[in-house]
Amino acid sequence: MASIDPPISDGAVEVAASARPAASLWWTGLIAAAAWAGTAALIELWPEIIPQPYGRELAAGSLVIALLLAVVAATGKLGGKIAVAIRYYGPWFLVSALAVAAWEIVTAKTGLLPVPFFSSPQSILEVFFDDWERLGLSVFYSVLLLAKGYFFGALAGFITGVTIGWSRAASYWVHPVLRLIGPLPATAWLPLAFFIFPTSGSASVFLIALATAFPVTILTWSGIASVNRDYYDIARTLGAKPLFLIFKVAIPAALPHVFVGLFMGLGTSFAVLVVAEMLGVKAGLGWYLQWAQGWAAYANMYAALLVMALMCSTLITILFRVRDWSLSWQKGLVRW
Repeated sequence: MASIDPPISDGAVEVAASARPAASLWWTGLIAAAAWAGTAALIELWPEIIPQPYGRELAAGSLVIALLLAVVAATGKLGGKIAVAIRYYGPWFLVSALAVAAWEIVTAKTGLLPVPFFSSPQSILEVFFDDWERLGLSVFYSVLLLAKGYFFGALAGFITGVTIGWSRAASYWVHPVLRLIGPLPATAWLPLAFFIFPTSGSASVFLIALATAFPVTILTWSGIASVNRDYYDIARTLGAKPLFLIFKVAIPAALPHVFVGLFMGLGTSFAVLVVAEMLGVKAGLGWYLQWAQGWAAYANMYAALLVMALMCSTLITILFRVRDWSLSWQKGLVRW
């Protein structure tokens, strides 16, 4: 399952950056800028064992990063929130430059890692320049498939979790089924899903929904069941009806648990997405990975993995934004 780490909030970035004087010289940024400039020189001046395209473009990109870091380092906090965020992530820029330089040395410059099993940064860049259309189409189909499966799974899990968390009768009947089916990996249902559903696309949506529904159900159920009973007593004293208790008391109080389930469901659904796309669909990142492996196009495979990582990170960030907006009334209480 993909790692799920919360993004740094804007407030945290600003607080961290405000600890420095506005006109102070940012030494970490200067060192990072020098590291990226050195990486550009390494790429451009050290001959490659096998000439590769887009080396000059890679060096130019490294110089652009170095120039940006140098400007931010010299101007203090000037430049708005973008400059503040760059200063906050300064150590990562430094580590990234060293990582790219090491990657370049062991692949394109010395060949310590054998070709084609290990690709150089230039090879990855070549994929993005020359195969962007096929890769972009795969991303589109993956996002579409993931959105369908995740939506239906999250909706089913939320409704089921609220139901069994509120009703003892529903919990009595559904709980054993969850304990029986829930722990099974969604991929174990592949043969049955492809037999029952008319198309591979609908079967893939079902598998993604199944992977999403279980954690959302369990965490929603836990959230509903752990709501303070005093809230219900106070609401009943004021004349609240059962539907009011569910929608205005139970569900809002359980939302932090619900979002934990949504985050867990996103990670599991993303893993199932790749497997499902390898078995029958005509496009998608999973299909692209299988195609790249079949043609021994390892650079394409690594580029697809990088895109998948960025895609998952972006979706997690979006979900965090939705959580922050939905739980704005609990600001200061939710700390993850």
